[in-house]
Amino acid sequence: MPDTLADQLENALPQTQCTKCGYPACRPYAEAIANGNANYNQCPPGGQEGILRLANILGKPVIPLDVSHGLERERPVAQIDEAYCIGCTLCIQACPVDAIIGAPKQMHSILSDLCTGCDLCVAPCPVDCISMVPLTTGKTGWDAWSQPLADKARQQFNFRNQRLIREKQENDERLAAKAAAKLLALETEPALSAEEIASKERKKAIIAAAIERARLKKLQAGTDDNNKDKKE
Repeated sequence: MPDTLADQLENALPQTQCTKCGYPACRPYAEAIANGNANYNQCPPGGQEGILRLANILGKPVIPLDVSHGLERERPVAQIDEAYCIGCTLCIQACPVDAIIGAPKQMHSILSDLCTGCDLCVAPCPVDCISMVPLTTGKTGWDAWSQPLADKARQQFNFRNQRLIREKQENDERLAAKAAAKLLALETEPALSAEEIASKERKKAIIAAAIERARLKKLQAGTDDNNKDKKE
């Protein structure tokens, strides 16, 4: 089956999955361009070379980058200041390509070979211990990237999405099994005796009576206050 227009456009994107284009990932952005819902100059990581690639596919002129989505820049890589990392895992959850490793309350580390420089880990960090460090001095956009890196980033992004789906399924299955076990326990536990039922009913009645007394007391206090105000 030949590639669709969206497929061709996606293949021309750098796959940083940074969301700077205004879409949650590169694929939705490619589909939006193909459908005419987005312009082809909204990808800062691709820069002008990226716009040229998309324009050639679309048969349209090369236009300037829309800087409202960000500036073309040297490709950065995330770095964590280990002295301040508190192990909150928020950056791990934000990374679209699983380029951060660590455990709760343990120091995290960046896998530089996987980091796409998307910036998504910076904002969630509650202690501002993540910085983006330029990696390609003087080279920006696709000059600072490559097709093998883009292919690897897309692969990592897809692996992560598959992992999240698998983990959700496993969690749902655990919850379902737990609920089933609880239901089975309720069905198999011995029935209460008449004395136990009577005891529970007495406790309910005592609680209900206490609530009613509190309500009446509060109501009486309000009446007394009104009468006092009238006398004054």
